[in-house]
Amino acid sequence: MPHPTATPTPRICPNCDGFATAAITTGSRDRHGQLPTLTIDCRACDGQGTVPARRVREGARA
Repeated sequence: MPHPTATPTPRICPNCDGFATAAITTGSRDRHGQLPTLTIDCRACDGQGTVPARRVREGARA
């Protein structure tokens, strides 16, 4: 009978440290005097903040 395997929990993205979306100002102001911002997502995790956990193989070096 096969043993049930636990689904590995996702880990925090090493590229963005979990802060998956950043707001960046353009530096110029619009006609109302507001600073327009762009929201940019992390490319590695697609704006999720986590990446799938790696499975450790038996006998593999850590």
